[in-house]
Amino acid sequence: MTWYQEWFQETGRAGLLFMLVFFGLTFVLTRTITRHIYSKGGEEEPGEASRGLVKDVHIGGVHIHHQVWGILIILIVAMLEFTYQPHSPWVEVLGGLFGIGAALTLDEFALWLHMEDVYWTSAGRKSIDAVVVAIVLMCALLLGSTPFGVSDAEDGPDALVLIPVLVVVSLIVVLICVAKGKLVMGLLGIFIPLVAVVGALRVARPGSTWARRRYSTRPARMAKSVSRDERHEARMNRVRDLLGGKTEADAGG
Repeated sequence: MTWYQEWFQETGRAGLLFMLVFFGLTFVLTRTITRHIYSKGGEEEPGEASRGLVKDVHIGGVHIHHQVWGILIILIVAMLEFTYQPHSPWVEVLGGLFGIGAALTLDEFALWLHMEDVYWTSAGRKSIDAVVVAIVLMCALLLGSTPFGVSDAEDGPDALVLIPVLVVVSLIVVLICVAKGKLVMGLLGIFIPLVAVVGALRVARPGSTWARRRYSTRPARMAKSVSRDERHEARMNRVRDLLGGKTEADAGG
């Protein structure tokens, strides 16, 4: 497959391609399984763990969350990559395994963020945000994006001035975006600067550092911020629930 060699193997992105594909497949499969378990009445008791093919895993009476398996896979893949630094086809195999481990881990991002089981609560929606950000970043890298829009191909006398200026300006825009409470857009803006520019120009979120310092004496601006944030969250929650399933609050539990 000449196109595969040209676009992925020769550019060193073959492993990333397999990472993205297996990340997406694992996330879909994991959510399908967890929704099935949840629909049966939530987490099973340790004594019930042996019933059925689709079930929670218990070891010694302890429910083992799938993020544990994800972390173990990531660690093993990292050790193999750093030790052997393989070429095709093993780099694709390791990329796929890393994608599986990353999906299992980020699917429970909210759990290790809050240090408690919030998988099916409104706080659990943060896991969906983490998964979406990871997918977008992998897609950006797969398309050849570089941090702050700086390319290794840029050289020459002008680059000595242009690149530092570009990095500083991009970093300032990203920091403004984060200060306005738009962390996801700020992270994406590192690789896709236009996203950070849009986030920096838009009104800040009401609980952000920017809003507290600049909108405290501007009630009209704060009201606009609150109104936009409520509409934005309502739209995003519908998307999150579509991707990850309804929360306990939505289900009435």
